[in-house]
Amino acid sequence: MKKIVIVTGARRGLGLAICQRLAADGYKVLAVARSDSPELNVLCDGESVCFECFDLSNTDKIHAWVGDLTKRHGRIYGLVNNAAIGADGVLATMHERDIAQSLLVNLQSPIVLTKYVSRSMLLGGAGRIINISSIIGSTGFSGLSVYAATKAGLIGFTKSLSRELGKANITVNCVAPGYMDTDMTKGIAPDKLMSIKRRSPSGKLATVESVAASVSFLLGGDGAMINGTTLTVDAGSTA
Repeated sequence: MKKIVIVTGARRGLGLAICQRLAADGYKVLAVARSDSPELNVLCDGESVCFECFDLSNTDKIHAWVGDLTKRHGRIYGLVNNAAIGADGVLATMHERDIAQSLLVNLQSPIVLTKYVSRSMLLGGAGRIINISSIIGSTGFSGLSVYAATKAGLIGFTKSLSRELGKANITVNCVAPGYMDTDMTKGIAPDKLMSIKRRSPSGKLATVESVAASVSFLLGGDGAMINGTTLTVDAGSTA
């Protein structure tokens, strides 16, 4: 029987790549997003990948939604908290509404979702939780202070939760990608992007496929002894 893994923010980019990799590795993937996409529709076959439409900013509805998922699909083994928004701007001029939305989607929502999904894992006696952070959470970046705060918060959340759940055979880890060729980096000026590439020993950006492979490793048996850590996948740019 296939192990069930929830992947949030699955519509495109990294989330879509994670769904593709986990489906290929034999998991049953519940691909969560507010809306579907042509790329996700191609992937969803109802067997290996199932699209689940849900807006995670509705935190008051997460409890009932997770209960419905487990009734329809069975006990959840893995959770990949990938959904995030990358609102940028200088803090002094950023609207408080945008600050609140970033904190809600990037930090509060994954914490609440993990709260209820971990109950399923505790009943099942095993589980894997992977939070997608970012190198920005530790390096910082001008114009991304709120985003950085949410990603750094996920790292602290990961470390503490790993201590709560470790004895129950549930691991909690972070993956911190570097800059990748996704919609989030399309707004970076070409000269800045070239500067980022030059900082990498290989002169390249990380790929969504390489990050997805790291998630797959942490979900599998070979990652069982890795807990409470942050795996950086950035082509060496922070070396």
